[in-house]
Amino acid sequence: MTGTLINVGTVLAGGAIGTVLGQRFHTGTRTTLLQAIGLVTIVIGLQRVLPATDVLLLLVSVILGGLVGEALRIEDQLARLGALAERRFIRTKPEGLDSGAGPNPVRSSNGSVARGFVTASLIFCVGPMTILGSFEDGLTGAFQTLALKATLDGITAAILAATLGWGVLLAAGTVLFFQGALTLGASALRGALTDEMIAQMTAVGGLLIVGIGLNILEVARIRVGNLLPSLLTAPVLVTLTSVRPWP
Repeated sequence: MTGTLINVGTVLAGGAIGTVLGQRFHTGTRTTLLQAIGLVTIVIGLQRVLPATDVLLLLVSVILGGLVGEALRIEDQLARLGALAERRFIRTKPEGLDSGAGPNPVRSSNGSVARGFVTASLIFCVGPMTILGSFEDGLTGAFQTLALKATLDGITAAILAATLGWGVLLAAGTVLFFQGALTLGASALRGALTDEMIAQMTAVGGLLIVGIGLNILEVARIRVGNLLPSLLTAPVLVTLTSVRPWP
């Protein structure tokens, strides 16, 4: 739960700063901060991937997971939720904030407590980084991914609160409930997974984190959401490859 608690703190801090300071966030500053987050995201992802000893298993896990994700159209479903929020609560989008971690932060000329709460909740909780980071925190106790997301959410909360008002602060409760539930659920499954399974899931997760970093830097547009099932195919493949056809 460490990563989720950090995330809650940054949403509260960012929202408070945005409420007090208003629309004083320079576009260049936002872009520089996001680029810094993108670079660190890639480094953390590589730290997860490089220790992997079975690259072939990693490749097959991602391919199979990608096929499942494409069949379920996970990325499209996540985008549809973001579009729903945009149609109902959003006027225009600010520049330089397409991270690939979830729906874009947005501005509205007509802010309200309800709009601030709902819009911020969707932005902070819908996206691959939320799911991936919560699973990592629950399975391994590593909260770096959620810490990076927390930094991104803090910046976003400040921008949203500057236009939608203090209702953005209430989204901290949504983050606590949603990410906390995912983390606790993953933690409950930890006893059923071997060290080898967790190691392979960590490597797959690292590869997806690299993809998120590339999206934040706008180097590529990787459909990370459709690769999320790889976190499930990885332990299955580990189990299958460990079975011997003879005693």
